Amino acid sequence: MAAKFKKTAKKTSGKTRSAGAAGKGAGAQEQAERLSKTLSESAQQIWLAGVGAFGRAQAEGTKLFEGLVKEGLNLEQTARKFTGGQAGALRDAVESKVGQARERATDTWDRLEKVFEERVQRALVKLGVPGRDDLAELSERVDALTAELRRQGGAAPARKPAKKAAKAAAAAKPAKAKAPRKAVAKPKPPVAP
Repeated sequence: MAAKFKKTAKKTSGKTRSAGAAGKGAGAQEQAERLSKTLSESAQQIWLAGVGAFGRAQAEGTKLFEGLVKEGLNLEQTARKFTGGQAGALRDAVESKVGQARERATDTWDRLEKVFEERVQRALVKLGVPGRDDLAELSERVDALTAELRRQGGAAPARKPAKKAAKAAAAAKPAKAKAPRKAVAKPKPPVAP
């Protein structure tokens, strides 16, 4: 991937030099567009590589675990043939080995998953994709602004609250009987002659 960036940079710098002083603006714009396209393609390739690595790790981890189970069964059967009364002890040893292998596989899987999530998050941040926290904060700000507009007497359009928010609001506020508001006549604006 780094080689691809270097090739793109050499191509664009060679073309920019040959264009001369008159074409600097157009050359710079072309270079910026090519760089933007290259970065976009690079981000897509990073994403696909991560997904591929995730799939490969999942397949190989499953194969490794199944192979260990088969090997354990073979060892248990062999042990039963050679030793009649010691099979229980051998089974415990095999089960502990399988347990250790399972723990190692789980630890490896967890580390791989964490690395994958971190890389995907970094790619999303670089691309400017808002996260869950950003959207929740924005929603809170919109609700606060709407409440402020209503408090100041503006007629803001009523939003339908989410089910959870409506349940929480209903649980937080005790039921009160409100007196109906009296209608106040607003003065009419003067008519221009």
